[in-house]
Amino acid sequence: MTHFAKVVDNKVINVIVAEQEFMDNYVDNSPGEWIQTSYNTHNGIHTADGTPLRQNFAGIGWNYDRDADVFYAPQPYNSWTLNDSDWVWESPVPHPNDGNAYSWNENELRWDSA
Repeated sequence: MTHFAKVVDNKVINVIVAEQEFMDNYVDNSPGEWIQTSYNTHNGIHTADGTPLRQNFAGIGWNYDRDADVFYAPQPYNSWTLNDSDWVWESPVPHPNDGNAYSWNENELRWDSA
């Protein structure tokens, strides 16, 4: 089965599972378009050793960049920037990699122990 995202004004409003043949014959008169997305694609990597499709699996509320032909998540915090090589948001301070749980503190622009 294949996944398709319904995109209206560059925002994903729905994601469905359907065969390509169904989509080829599906008549949808509502605004927007259906764009294929891959459940196995995250951060520009296809987890099943296949070819990544549109950098990320689309989610409802996600963005679609038509020029780059990619899906990416909404910005989680104002201070975070979008990495346009893997289309993932990055914090201004790298996440600690010590095995402990952290949460982002937007006011202090730092990772706090959870």
